[in-house]
Amino acid sequence: MIRVDTAALTLTAAGRTIACTIGRSGACDAPDKREGDGCTPFGTWPIRAALLRRDRVSLPAGVTLPWRWIGALDGWSDDIRDPVYNRPVTHPHRFSAERLWRDDGLYDVIVVLGHNDTPPAPGLGSAIFLHCRNADHPTEGCVAVDRDALLWLLLTLRQGDPLVIG
Repeated sequence: MIRVDTAALTLTAAGRTIACTIGRSGACDAPDKREGDGCTPFGTWPIRAALLRRDRVSLPAGVTLPWRWIGALDGWSDDIRDPVYNRPVTHPHRFSAERLWRDDGLYDVIVVLGHNDTPPAPGLGSAIFLHCRNADHPTEGCVAVDRDALLWLLLTLRQGDPLVIG
């Protein structure tokens, strides 16, 4: 189990505790989560898969979590009017969608969390990920850790493992 302590700003997994960053608005109860509110939702979210940027990271040997490389056209729908809200999309996309290919390195490694995805309810939050951290800035609602720690963490993750945000 991976545990995020939103008060201490730590993530604990496989006997190791590391610093993390959460949303700019702190954390909130999952039923209160809304698109664009900057809150990290409390709850237990299953690990789904990993997305990696081939030009910036190498896949660590031994990763068993399903994964794929991302490219410049990859995105994630964040538009509540989109029939594929909170799902991966390809740009250009006729609805609003976050770009996964970023210059700032935050999405060099992404672990997709199963928040609001079975099925997605429009407006209750999209693209809640575990991703790379910029220690100087909060996230938009995700959990973020240093890239080296995230690459290490990939070796411990299995599809369906619970990530508990409390």
